[in-house]
Amino acid sequence: MIDPKLLRESPDLVRAAIAKKHLEVDLDAVLAADAAWRGKLQEVESLRAAQKAANTAMAALPKGSPEFTAKVAEMRAVSASVKEREGQLKELEERFHHAMLTVPNLPHASVPEGRTPEDNVVFSTHGDCAAVSPHAVPHWEISGFERLFDFNRGAKVTGAGFPFYVGDGARIVRALLRYFLEENGRAGYVEVNPPVLVNAASATATGQLPDKEGQMYHATVDDLYLIPTAEVPITNLYRDEIVDADKLPVKLVGYTPCFRREAGSYGAHVRGLNRVHQFDKVEIVRVEKPENSYAALNDMVEHVKGLLRELELPYRQLLLCGGDMGFASALTYDMEVYSAAQQRWLEVSSISNFETFQSNRLKLRYRGEDKKPRLAHTLNGSALALARIVAALLENNQTPEGIRIPTALQPYTGFAMITK
Repeated sequence: MIDPKLLRESPDLVRAAIAKKHLEVDLDAVLAADAAWRGKLQEVESLRAAQKAANTAMAALPKGSPEFTAKVAEMRAVSASVKEREGQLKELEERFHHAMLTVPNLPHASVPEGRTPEDNVVFSTHGDCAAVSPHAVPHWEISGFERLFDFNRGAKVTGAGFPFYVGDGARIVRALLRYFLEENGRAGYVEVNPPVLVNAASATATGQLPDKEGQMYHATVDDLYLIPTAEVPITNLYRDEIVDADKLPVKLVGYTPCFRREAGSYGAHVRGLNRVHQFDKVEIVRVEKPENSYAALNDMVEHVKGLLRELELPYRQLLLCGGDMGFASALTYDMEVYSAAQQRWLEVSSISNFETFQSNRLKLRYRGEDKKPRLAHTLNGSALALARIVAALLENNQTPEGIRIPTALQPYTGFAMITK
């Protein structure tokens, strides 16, 4: 959530930021809700002052005197007015709060203009795409693919987009998760194993609600949501808390299955493992002092690049334009790996700085040197996401004998080749 003071004092700046993200927000309605709430607040505070003055005057009068009786009547009338208007104030405050939830985070000044993924800026690249398996076939056409990734039985048990990972397919997934967790641990991230169901307050705090209701699976009886990413429960670990400054930065990593409805996704670009409704992901989360957060973002990006280099995958780093950014992000880098067979780039990580947008919703603060609570900055990134990593490994490592396993991953798989 952005600072309401910024909205009141610089509404044109906020309008320009919303326009850069190409989002539709009724900012006039938000400002009107703010004005109505603040107007009612002044009215209530004025009545509370009158109530206090009447109470003080009554205390100085002899009990039972006509003046005392008159003050009692006045007190009762003022108290009734206060109670009535406090109810109205609470309703207006809730209305303003819900209106503020529709306002996205402001993009960082370095975010480029643009509306679609085609407008993203290629920030850096690594690897020779032309040298990687020039005769590769798409992973869903590899001989024995159904033996490793059973989509048909998954559709029978659950529905489309919920495959079974079988045999070496399951082992390579488990190997990647172990590899990512251990490498992130070596980079100083503390491992946590979070819940995969969260309440609405948690989803709201990190910005999934009210922005992404249609993308999440909702367990309606208990009003819980299956997480789209481990970012949600891990970041909420510190909701409504004040962290000591000497405990910063907080660096956490967690593995979870992730669930996304991906409604309306069709076509060749979502075939096979390119897009599934349940997938595994290792997420890194940081809580930082504001002055350190962009250095931390760069550190996270370089860390993810290191993982991709170890997996011998060509990759590129994108700086997302305003129109392709997330609702809650101030700045996002996407990491994409090259698919030799599909001759296209596959997103495997998004790394974002949310500045104070999430922490304001979370009420996540730290004490500065003056001991006053300040909002922290939150960041997160995929390190890394399956199943597109699996798809890229299958497509970029095809040999006449089978699928070669990258050297760094072999200690975790226990084998060097998926044979035909």
